[in-house]
Amino acid sequence: MKKKNKTTHKKLNVILGWIKITIGLLIFAFGVHMTIRANIGLAPWDCLGMGIANHTPLNYGLSMTLIAVTVLVIDILLKEKIGFGTVIDALLTGNFVQMFNNSDLFPMSDSLWIGIAIMIAGFVFMALGMWVYMSAEQCCGPRDALLVGLGKRMKRLPIGIVEILLWGVVLLCGWLLGGPVGIGTLISTFGAGLVMQLVYSLIKFEPRALHHKDLVETVRILAGRNKPESK
Repeated sequence: MKKKNKTTHKKLNVILGWIKITIGLLIFAFGVHMTIRANIGLAPWDCLGMGIANHTPLNYGLSMTLIAVTVLVIDILLKEKIGFGTVIDALLTGNFVQMFNNSDLFPMSDSLWIGIAIMIAGFVFMALGMWVYMSAEQCCGPRDALLVGLGKRMKRLPIGIVEILLWGVVLLCGWLLGGPVGIGTLISTFGAGLVMQLVYSLIKFEPRALHHKDLVETVRILAGRNKPESK
């Protein structure tokens, strides 16, 4: 009976984790929406997406999907775990951002300083959203898995600094492809990582210390099967 209760508890945690991931992605997507409404330039990943769209028949959304798939392949090469969090992120995040954009919650900023304030607030929401869905420990989204994977290989650097380096490379690629670059792009490249580092320091969250369950482990839990013991 005790073993059955333990198995049921694990299954419930997985399902509650999916809810937690979805809520976290909603918070994250709202942060991305805020950076867009700041109207002072696209963030590096969005800049890259627009750059790809400029040179291919793909629209912005499909370009971002292509980026996600490419990054996912890199994650696999880095031997990062791929879990339900990765899949849910890939399926929902872009749609959530589009939902917020379509809702037109507040008008585009027409002031540089107000735009900067909105963008920084967006970074806070993005960091908090990442914290919520990462803490479900069902793996990160493709881009966040890449960040964590690189962070594990740069252990001496704070995770926020690793993100600055990553975003710098992405920005360079986007700029070379003709993606729109503005003051907000530069602020995103350097500011998002610093804000994330500050937020995670305040809430004492270290994403590299999490123990994620991949797809196989999660399916095994849902099937009520114990992980085989290593010989």
